[in-house]
Amino acid sequence: MTVVDARTEDLELAAGLVREAGRLAARMLAEGLETRHKTSISDVVSDADQACEKLITERLAEQRPDDGLVGEEGARRPGHRTWYIDPVDGTYNFLSKLAIWCSAVGLTDDDGLVLGAVYHPVADELWVGGRGHPTTCNGVPVELLTDVSLAKVSIGSYLPPHRLTADRIDGIRPLLNAISAAATVRVIGSGSIELASVAGGRIGASLHAGTLPWDWVPGAALVEAAGGATEKVTVAGRDYFVAGNRQAVQEIRAALLSA
Repeated sequence: MTVVDARTEDLELAAGLVREAGRLAARMLAEGLETRHKTSISDVVSDADQACEKLITERLAEQRPDDGLVGEEGARRPGHRTWYIDPVDGTYNFLSKLAIWCSAVGLTDDDGLVLGAVYHPVADELWVGGRGHPTTCNGVPVELLTDVSLAKVSIGSYLPPHRLTADRIDGIRPLLNAISAAATVRVIGSGSIELASVAGGRIGASLHAGTLPWDWVPGAALVEAAGGATEKVTVAGRDYFVAGNRQAVQEIRAALLSA
């Protein structure tokens, strides 16, 4: 089997996993769910998160037994390559019956991002792409991202309420400095849908502080496969994760470092 064939099989596997998990989550939501809070009122987990992660991890154990995995809900297994799993990304939206949530998986190896797959059940949109495979939405290739100034595009981010007080706002000054350079800001509550939207040209750029790998890897792979750039920028010991067209990413990086 050629490398290209192997990558295609990985993409097809990833696409099937997120579509099946997303549809399972939607059915479970319609039937009613048990929920629990983790670190805060907005950080919740449901039976659907756990059932969908179990579905994905069991399938990967069968079909990619030599690969490692990391799931948001605790699944862990070492391996040469690593699958990152977000069974329900945007759980707060999901449980609030807001339409912006998805199932997402991403794959990395020693050379970095391999692929990402994101399924948005409410819109019935399946995004896939990765190394050697340009990003598609429902099988249709997206237009390659071209250089556009940050001042002319939207930026997706998150503004943590507990840091917006006068005595704590300095801690997110770099984030605010970069956001203020954009045309407008969108806070949508699902990192993978946000990054898929960047890959598809719907949102100009994405910027988040301290992003966890399952929130980053699937969508970042889509952005890179759409001709965009991704970068981790460290300011005062805090990591900021940036994605978008190459010019916007450079401008965000400069804004973060100049704050």
